[in-house]
This record gives sequence, structure tokens and C-alpha cells, in this order.
Amino acid sequence: MHELSIVCSIVELASEAAEGRAVRRVTIEIGKLSGVEPEAVAFCFPEVARGTPLEDATLDIREVEAEARCDICGAEFPTPDMLSACPCGSRQFERLRGDELNIKSIEIEEAA
Repeated sequence: MHELSIVCSIVELASEAAEGRAVRRVTIEIGKLSGVEPEAVAFCFPEVARGTPLEDATLDIREVEAEARCDICGAEFPTPDMLSACPCGSRQFERLRGDELNIKSIEIEEAA
């Protein structure tokens, strides 16, 4: 389960950014074609965050739909799976979104 190592990295990065302050919320984006299971990330988060500045933080997971731009006709189209083709029939395209895994934001408590 690589989601556990991903959550460990998220907690580590957010803890470093917090510089000892408590983290209120971490928002992440997970592309539908990233190979990362959002449910597994959500399941691991509370345990990994225990005893860290993220212990009471909310994890906000936003799933990103996959889209691509066709190299042949220029159309932008959804790609719900890795084998999708453009409506024109071409399989030559540039992925625009859907394979990312990003920490979008970290909300940290104000310093006292």
C-alpha cells in the first residue's frame, strides 16, 4: 500500500511548513488516473498524523477528473481511463490533468 508512504510524506511536509504550530487543514488533489486511492489516503491520515502538528487537522481530498488535448484535432476531452481515445479516434494526446498528486494548501494556526 503506497498510500501509507504518501501520507507519511504529506504529514512530514506539512509539519515542516507549520514550524511547530498546529495545522488546521491540509487540502490535497488526487488525479483519478494517479494510481492513488483517496479512500486509503483518508484511512491512513489520522494514524500517521497522531502525535504531530497535524493530529487535529482535517484532510480535504479533492479528486481531479482526467482530461487531455488531442494532438491531431486539438480537442480537449475527458479520459476516464488510460485507454481513452479522442472523439476523433486519435490516441495521440497530451494529458492536461488527472494524474497529479498535489498538496494544494496547508492551513496553519496563527503564531501566539
